[in-house]
Amino acid sequence: MFEAFTLRDESVHKEAERLRHKVESLSNQQRVEYFTRFTEQVKDPDTYATLNWFFLTGLHHFYLGNFVQGLLNLIVMLLGIALCFFSPLLGASLIAIIILVELPALFRSQLIVEAFNIQLGFDIYEEIAGMKKD
Repeated sequence: MFEAFTLRDESVHKEAERLRHKVESLSNQQRVEYFTRFTEQVKDPDTYATLNWFFLTGLHHFYLGNFVQGLLNLIVMLLGIALCFFSPLLGASLIAIIILVELPALFRSQLIVEAFNIQLGFDIYEEIAGMKKD
């Protein structure tokens, strides 16, 4: 939820470079497997940003598989709307809080999705390299 505040460009780019070196160390067959799986699962920053335009509903969290955060956004948004009928100030305050927390994610969507995809890449690499024990 707060990745827009905590992610740093430099650290994400360093992790991307580290992943690139690890993938280069795979055999040709393993690299084909890696890129096949990665291509199937990679997330698009533009889709994330589009879904974030509906930040009150938390759709962008669902897109990245963060179901708890998405559900939390959805519940708070619905609660805020419901409270607007009974206590407009409280309802508007809840909605405003969601907006203030989620608005930075809209502007940093490229970096957020890049960090997600890098982590996805590391997970796939570990599975293919046989370093993960399932």
